[in-house]
Amino acid sequence: MERTRAESLAFVVATTMIALGTLFAVTWVAGFDHVAARLQAVDPVWFATALGAQALAYVGYVFAYREVARIDHDCDFRTRDVIAAVTAGFGPFVARGGFAVDVHAFKQAGLTDREVRVRVLGLGALEYALLAPAACIVAIQLLADGHSPSLALTLPWAIAVPLGFVAALWAVEKRETLRVHSGRRRHLAEALDSIHVLKSLFKTRHLLGPFGSAVYWFGDIFCLWACLQAFTHGSPNISLLLLGYATGYALTRRTLPLGGAGAVDALLPFALSWCGISLAAAVLAVFTYRVFNLWLPIVPAALGLRRMRATATAAA
Repeated sequence: MERTRAESLAFVVATTMIALGTLFAVTWVAGFDHVAARLQAVDPVWFATALGAQALAYVGYVFAYREVARIDHDCDFRTRDVIAAVTAGFGPFVARGGFAVDVHAFKQAGLTDREVRVRVLGLGALEYALLAPAACIVAIQLLADGHSPSLALTLPWAIAVPLGFVAALWAVEKRETLRVHSGRRRHLAEALDSIHVLKSLFKTRHLLGPFGSAVYWFGDIFCLWACLQAFTHGSPNISLLLLGYATGYALTRRTLPLGGAGAVDALLPFALSWCGISLAAAVLAVFTYRVFNLWLPIVPAALGLRRMRATATAAA
């Protein structure tokens, strides 16, 4: 949080170089001629839709973030502080990813170290509490219809997600027995506390949290869908798109360093191609999608980081 302007600029330059290097590598695999042909046939009218969808995604994440902060604690972020934390966390300025920003923001709000860890883990759990089941349902549907793009792609979602949810719900009831121990078992108990936070969001008056998470995923996926429309000139199969998106986001942007530069730019095009979408179109669509969800929000991210620094200075 104490980084200078020159250091922040260096992070932006590093992010740019990583993203461009990844773009070149993936384009080389897809074939420069194929990518150029798709680029010449672009329909830019869809870009306005993509921009609006991404703005909607950010609004949804603000609601989800605020509810996770407020649950079971007298911690009421001001709306401006929530917006600052969300925008800064999605930016490329933090080497350890957006969750490091969340740790700082929750500490500023007066939470203890344990409460901070539980809420940061709870925020991550909330992100996947809706996306993972949706991908699981789609995978099962594709398997049942016999239209599975690849068993290696669908079976893990169809099998691992239900087993994981059952195991997590069973383990969360045992967390108190782990808390009396030290070391890894105590840390495991805190991780299970985050799942308890998630259960509380669905059971109490904090339903704006799950709703905000749903709006976030809808907006982000719709943004990618619109970018694909611009280069494919046809509606991509929604089930395949969702499965490819979830696979490409094995880790969310907020958990990855530098806004996911490089990782998302490489994984997502290939995940979409595994689901039957042309790799050349996927390369261009993901690049455009990243313009809307990483590069254009750099200015709001910088302003959010600046506000968080000012708040920390005022509180010191």
